[in-house]
Amino acid sequence: MDKELLAERVEEVLWQAGFSTSDRCYLRPRSFDLAARKGDLFLLLKILSNIDGLNEQTAREVRRLAKHLIGSPLLVGEKTRDQYLERGAVYFRYGIPTLSLFTLADCLLEEALPLVYAAHGGLYVRIDGTRMRQLRLERGISLGAMASDLGVSRRTISKYETESMDTSVDVALRLEEIFERELIQPVDPFHSGTVEEKPETATDELVTDNILRLLLEIGFEVVPTAQAPFNAITRDEDLVVLTGVSKFSQSMLKKARLMSSLSAVAKTKSVVIVDGETKLECIEETAIIEKRELETIGQTQEFEDLVLEKQNK
Repeated sequence: MDKELLAERVEEVLWQAGFSTSDRCYLRPRSFDLAARKGDLFLLLKILSNIDGLNEQTAREVRRLAKHLIGSPLLVGEKTRDQYLERGAVYFRYGIPTLSLFTLADCLLEEALPLVYAAHGGLYVRIDGTRMRQLRLERGISLGAMASDLGVSRRTISKYETESMDTSVDVALRLEEIFERELIQPVDPFHSGTVEEKPETATDELVTDNILRLLLEIGFEVVPTAQAPFNAITRDEDLVVLTGVSKFSQSMLKKARLMSSLSAVAKTKSVVIVDGETKLECIEETAIIEKRELETIGQTQEFEDLVLEKQNK
Protein backbone atom coordinates (compact mmCIF):
# COMPACT_ATOMS: atom_id res chain seq x y z
CA MET A 1 0.00 0.00 0.00
CA ASP A 2 1.15 3.58 -0.50
CA LYS A 3 2.37 5.72 2.37
CA GLU A 4 -0.83 7.75 2.68
CA LEU A 5 -3.01 4.67 3.14
CA LEU A 6 -0.47 3.12 5.52
CA ALA A 7 -0.44 6.29 7.62
CA GLU A 8 -4.26 6.28 7.82
CA ARG A 9 -4.26 2.70 9.04
CA VAL A 10 -1.53 3.40 11.59
CA GLU A 11 -3.68 6.23 12.95
CA GLU A 12 -6.69 3.90 13.13
CA VAL A 13 -4.72 1.37 15.17
CA LEU A 14 -3.48 4.08 17.53
CA TRP A 15 -7.01 5.46 18.05
CA GLN A 16 -8.43 1.99 18.67
CA ALA A 17 -5.69 1.44 21.26
CA GLY A 18 -6.66 4.62 23.11
CA PHE A 19 -3.82 6.89 21.96
CA SER A 20 -4.22 10.59 21.33
CA THR A 21 -2.44 11.63 18.13
CA SER A 22 -1.15 14.85 16.66
CA ASP A 23 -1.98 16.16 13.22
CA ARG A 24 0.14 14.50 10.59
CA CYS A 25 3.28 16.39 9.60
CA TYR A 26 2.78 17.45 6.00
CA LEU A 27 5.37 20.24 6.11
CA ARG A 28 8.77 19.47 4.63
CA PRO A 29 11.36 18.58 5.61
CA ARG A 30 10.02 16.17 8.21
CA SER A 31 11.95 13.66 10.26
CA PHE A 32 8.77 12.11 11.71
CA ASP A 33 5.16 11.88 10.57
CA LEU A 34 3.09 11.64 13.72
CA ALA A 35 3.23 11.93 17.50
CA ALA A 36 1.07 9.76 19.73
CA ARG A 37 0.53 9.38 23.46
CA LYS A 38 -1.22 7.03 25.84
CA GLY A 39 -0.48 7.75 29.48
CA ASP A 40 3.27 7.90 29.94
CA LEU A 41 4.01 6.26 26.57
CA PHE A 42 4.92 8.92 24.01
CA LEU A 43 5.81 7.84 20.47
CA LEU A 44 7.39 9.69 17.56
CA LEU A 45 6.43 7.70 14.48
CA LYS A 46 8.00 7.61 11.06
CA ILE A 47 5.84 5.86 8.45
CA LEU A 48 7.31 4.45 5.23
CA SER A 49 6.01 1.79 2.88
CA ASN A 50 9.61 0.72 2.20
CA ILE A 51 11.64 1.01 5.40
CA ASP A 52 14.88 1.26 3.43
CA GLY A 53 13.78 4.81 2.66
CA LEU A 54 14.90 5.89 6.14
CA ASN A 55 18.38 7.41 6.08
CA GLU A 56 20.85 7.69 8.92
CA GLN A 57 20.57 11.47 9.29
CA THR A 58 16.79 11.34 9.67
CA ALA A 59 16.98 8.41 12.08
CA ARG A 60 19.50 10.26 14.22
CA GLU A 61 17.21 13.27 14.48
CA VAL A 62 14.15 11.17 15.35
CA ARG A 63 16.11 9.41 18.11
CA ARG A 64 17.39 12.75 19.39
CA LEU A 65 13.94 14.35 19.44
CA ALA A 66 12.44 11.33 21.20
CA LYS A 67 15.18 11.50 23.83
CA HIS A 68 14.58 15.19 24.61
CA LEU A 69 10.79 14.78 24.61
CA ILE A 70 10.99 11.69 26.89
CA GLY A 71 9.56 9.43 24.23
CA SER A 72 10.34 6.49 21.98
CA PRO A 73 11.03 6.53 18.24
CA LEU A 74 9.18 4.02 16.07
CA LEU A 75 9.22 3.20 12.36
CA VAL A 76 6.16 1.52 10.84
CA GLY A 77 6.52 0.05 7.37
CA GLU A 78 5.41 -2.65 4.99
CA LYS A 79 8.52 -4.06 3.37
CA THR A 80 12.24 -3.84 2.79
CA ARG A 81 13.76 -3.74 -0.65
CA ASP A 82 13.26 -7.44 -1.28
CA GLN A 83 10.70 -8.78 1.22
CA TYR A 84 7.67 -7.93 3.34
CA LEU A 85 8.14 -7.48 7.07
CA GLU A 86 7.32 -10.57 9.11
CA ARG A 87 4.35 -10.33 11.43
CA GLY A 88 5.45 -10.72 15.04
CA ALA A 89 9.03 -9.58 14.41
CA VAL A 90 10.86 -6.38 15.34
CA TYR A 91 13.34 -4.95 12.85
CA PHE A 92 15.79 -2.14 13.44
CA ARG A 93 16.79 0.67 11.08
CA TYR A 94 19.64 2.83 12.38
CA GLY A 95 18.67 1.93 15.92
CA ILE A 96 14.94 2.65 15.52
CA PRO A 97 12.58 -0.27 16.28
CA THR A 98 10.59 -1.09 13.17
CA LEU A 99 7.25 -2.91 12.90
CA SER A 100 4.74 -3.89 10.28
CA LEU A 101 1.22 -2.52 10.63
CA PHE A 102 0.00 -5.95 11.74
CA THR A 103 2.70 -6.25 14.39
CA LEU A 104 1.84 -2.76 15.66
CA ALA A 105 -1.81 -3.82 15.95
CA ASP A 106 -0.84 -7.01 17.79
CA CYS A 107 1.25 -5.00 20.27
CA LEU A 108 -1.28 -2.27 20.97
CA LEU A 109 -4.64 -4.02 20.56
CA GLU A 110 -3.83 -7.55 21.68
CA GLU A 111 -0.98 -6.70 24.11
CA ALA A 112 1.06 -9.36 22.31
CA LEU A 113 4.66 -8.16 22.11
CA PRO A 114 6.87 -9.70 19.40
CA LEU A 115 9.01 -12.69 20.39
CA VAL A 116 11.59 -12.36 17.62
CA TYR A 117 13.73 -9.66 16.10
CA ALA A 118 15.45 -9.52 12.75
CA ALA A 119 19.19 -9.06 12.44
CA HIS A 120 21.91 -10.01 9.98
CA GLY A 121 21.53 -13.69 9.23
CA GLY A 122 17.91 -14.18 10.20
CA LEU A 123 15.49 -14.06 13.11
CA TYR A 124 16.63 -14.23 16.75
CA VAL A 125 15.08 -14.40 20.19
CA ARG A 126 16.02 -13.32 23.69
CA ILE A 127 15.94 -16.01 26.33
CA ASP A 128 15.77 -15.75 30.11
CA GLY A 129 19.28 -16.93 30.95
CA THR A 130 18.80 -16.82 34.73
CA ARG A 131 15.72 -19.02 34.51
CA MET A 132 17.48 -21.37 32.08
CA ARG A 133 20.41 -21.85 34.47
CA GLN A 134 18.06 -22.44 37.41
CA LEU A 135 16.14 -25.11 35.49
CA ARG A 136 19.32 -26.79 34.25
CA LEU A 137 20.79 -27.03 37.76
CA GLU A 138 17.50 -28.25 39.25
CA ARG A 139 17.49 -31.11 36.76
CA GLY A 140 21.17 -31.93 37.14
CA ILE A 141 22.04 -31.30 33.49
CA SER A 142 25.69 -30.42 32.95
CA LEU A 143 26.90 -27.69 30.61
CA GLY A 144 28.50 -30.36 28.45
CA ALA A 145 25.34 -32.44 28.16
CA MET A 146 23.25 -29.39 27.33
CA ALA A 147 25.78 -28.24 24.75
CA SER A 148 25.85 -31.68 23.14
CA ASP A 149 22.06 -31.84 22.98
CA LEU A 150 21.82 -28.44 21.29
CA GLY A 151 24.87 -28.86 19.04
CA VAL A 152 26.65 -25.80 20.44
CA SER A 153 29.71 -25.24 22.63
CA ARG A 154 29.80 -25.19 26.45
CA ARG A 155 30.87 -21.54 26.18
CA THR A 156 27.71 -20.74 24.21
CA ILE A 157 25.52 -22.31 26.90
CA SER A 158 27.38 -20.31 29.52
CA LYS A 159 26.77 -17.10 27.56
CA TYR A 160 23.06 -17.89 27.30
CA GLU A 161 22.92 -18.19 31.08
CA THR A 162 25.22 -15.43 32.27
CA GLU A 163 25.33 -12.84 29.48
CA SER A 164 21.77 -13.15 28.15
CA MET A 165 23.20 -13.86 24.70
CA ASP A 166 20.45 -14.09 22.10
CA THR A 167 19.97 -17.20 20.02
CA SER A 168 18.18 -18.57 16.98
CA VAL A 169 14.49 -19.43 17.05
CA ASP A 170 15.28 -23.15 16.57
CA VAL A 171 17.62 -23.30 19.58
CA ALA A 172 15.19 -21.37 21.79
CA LEU A 173 12.33 -23.69 20.89
CA ARG A 174 14.52 -26.72 21.60
CA LEU A 175 15.38 -25.28 25.03
CA GLU A 176 11.70 -24.78 25.84
CA GLU A 177 11.04 -28.34 24.71
CA ILE A 178 13.79 -29.73 26.98
CA PHE A 179 12.68 -27.79 30.08
CA GLU A 180 8.96 -27.69 29.29
CA ARG A 181 8.96 -24.05 30.37
CA GLU A 182 8.74 -20.72 28.55
CA LEU A 183 12.17 -19.14 28.20
CA ILE A 184 11.69 -16.75 25.27
CA GLN A 185 11.39 -13.12 26.38
CA PRO A 186 9.24 -10.65 24.41
CA VAL A 187 10.90 -7.75 22.60
CA ASP A 188 9.40 -4.42 23.67
CA PRO A 189 9.72 -2.06 20.67
CA PHE A 190 8.46 0.88 22.74
CA HIS A 191 11.19 0.67 25.38
CA SER A 192 13.97 -0.99 23.42
CA GLY A 193 16.92 1.16 24.53
CA THR A 194 19.06 -0.45 21.86
CA VAL A 195 21.15 2.53 20.78
CA GLU A 196 23.77 4.16 22.93
CA GLU A 197 23.86 7.72 21.67
CA LYS A 198 27.16 9.52 21.29
CA PRO A 199 27.65 12.47 23.64
CA GLU A 200 26.16 15.56 22.05
CA THR A 201 28.20 18.55 21.04
CA ALA A 202 27.87 21.42 23.50
CA THR A 203 24.58 23.24 22.92
CA ASP A 204 26.10 26.66 22.30
CA GLU A 205 28.24 25.23 19.49
CA LEU A 206 25.20 23.82 17.69
CA VAL A 207 23.02 26.94 17.88
CA THR A 208 23.84 29.24 14.99
CA ASP A 209 20.52 31.07 14.58
CA ASN A 210 20.72 34.53 16.20
CA ILE A 211 17.20 34.35 17.64
CA LEU A 212 17.76 30.93 19.17
CA ARG A 213 20.99 32.24 20.69
CA LEU A 214 18.91 34.82 22.56
CA LEU A 215 17.20 31.90 24.31
CA LEU A 216 20.62 30.51 25.23
CA GLU A 217 21.56 33.85 26.76
CA ILE A 218 18.39 33.83 28.87
CA GLY A 219 19.49 30.51 30.36
CA PHE A 220 17.67 27.84 28.34
CA GLU A 221 19.13 24.69 26.86
CA VAL A 222 18.43 24.87 23.11
CA VAL A 223 18.41 21.72 20.98
CA PRO A 224 18.27 22.75 17.31
CA THR A 225 16.59 20.56 14.70
CA ALA A 226 17.18 20.10 10.98
CA GLN A 227 14.10 18.27 9.71
CA ALA A 228 11.37 18.83 12.31
CA PRO A 229 8.34 21.14 11.92
CA PHE A 230 9.93 23.36 14.58
CA ASN A 231 13.42 24.84 14.77
CA ALA A 232 14.43 23.75 18.25
CA ILE A 233 13.43 22.23 21.54
CA THR A 234 13.96 24.86 24.23
CA ARG A 235 14.07 23.61 27.81
CA ASP A 236 15.05 24.14 31.41
CA GLU A 237 14.22 22.13 34.52
CA ASP A 238 10.54 23.15 34.53
CA LEU A 239 9.69 23.98 30.93
CA VAL A 240 9.92 22.30 27.51
CA VAL A 241 9.00 24.37 24.45
CA LEU A 242 8.71 23.42 20.79
CA THR A 243 10.22 26.55 19.28
CA GLY A 244 9.83 27.91 15.78
CA VAL A 245 11.59 30.88 14.22
CA SER A 246 10.01 32.56 11.19
CA LYS A 247 9.00 35.71 9.44
CA PHE A 248 5.24 36.25 9.31
CA SER A 249 3.79 34.25 6.41
CA GLN A 250 1.11 31.71 5.54
CA SER A 251 3.65 28.91 6.02
CA MET A 252 4.36 30.25 9.52
CA LEU A 253 0.64 30.01 10.33
CA LYS A 254 0.56 26.37 9.17
CA LYS A 255 3.68 25.62 11.19
CA ALA A 256 2.20 27.21 14.32
CA ARG A 257 -1.00 25.12 14.04
CA LEU A 258 0.97 21.92 13.59
CA MET A 259 3.24 22.80 16.51
CA SER A 260 0.15 23.38 18.67
CA SER A 261 -1.12 19.89 17.82
CA LEU A 262 2.28 18.33 18.52
CA SER A 263 2.74 20.15 21.82
CA ALA A 264 -0.68 18.99 23.06
CA VAL A 265 0.39 15.36 22.57
CA ALA A 266 3.98 15.85 23.74
CA LYS A 267 2.77 17.79 26.80
CA THR A 268 5.02 20.75 26.07
CA LYS A 269 4.51 24.42 25.25
CA SER A 270 4.87 25.74 21.71
CA VAL A 271 6.14 29.12 20.59
CA VAL A 272 6.91 30.79 17.28
CA ILE A 273 9.30 33.73 17.48
CA VAL A 274 8.56 36.14 14.66
CA ASP A 275 11.38 38.12 13.10
CA GLY A 276 9.30 41.24 12.53
CA GLU A 277 5.94 42.57 13.65
CA THR A 278 2.58 40.84 14.08
CA LYS A 279 -0.70 41.59 15.81
CA LEU A 280 -1.25 37.92 16.60
CA GLU A 281 -0.69 36.81 20.18
CA CYS A 282 -1.48 33.12 19.74
CA ILE A 283 -2.40 30.61 17.04
CA GLU A 284 -4.41 27.87 18.72
CA GLU A 285 -2.06 26.96 21.63
CA THR A 286 1.12 28.30 20.01
CA ALA A 287 2.25 31.60 21.51
CA ILE A 288 3.51 34.18 19.00
CA ILE A 289 6.41 36.27 20.30
CA GLU A 290 8.12 39.05 18.38
CA LYS A 291 11.90 39.12 18.36
CA ARG A 292 11.87 42.56 19.98
CA GLU A 293 9.85 41.15 22.91
CA LEU A 294 12.37 38.36 23.34
CA GLU A 295 15.22 40.88 23.43
CA THR A 296 13.73 42.48 26.58
CA ILE A 297 13.68 39.20 28.54
CA GLY A 298 16.52 38.36 30.91
CA GLN A 299 15.34 35.25 32.77
CA THR A 300 13.67 31.94 31.90
CA GLN A 301 10.74 32.68 34.22
CA GLU A 302 10.00 35.92 32.35
CA PHE A 303 9.84 33.93 29.11
CA GLU A 304 7.48 31.39 30.64
CA ASP A 305 5.27 34.18 32.02
CA LEU A 306 5.11 35.80 28.57
CA VAL A 307 4.13 32.51 26.93
CA LEU A 308 1.31 31.99 29.45
CA GLU A 309 0.15 35.58 29.02
CA LYS A 310 -0.05 35.16 25.23
CA GLN A 311 -1.93 31.86 25.53
CA ASN A 312 -4.48 33.30 27.94
CA LYS A 313 -5.38 36.34 25.84
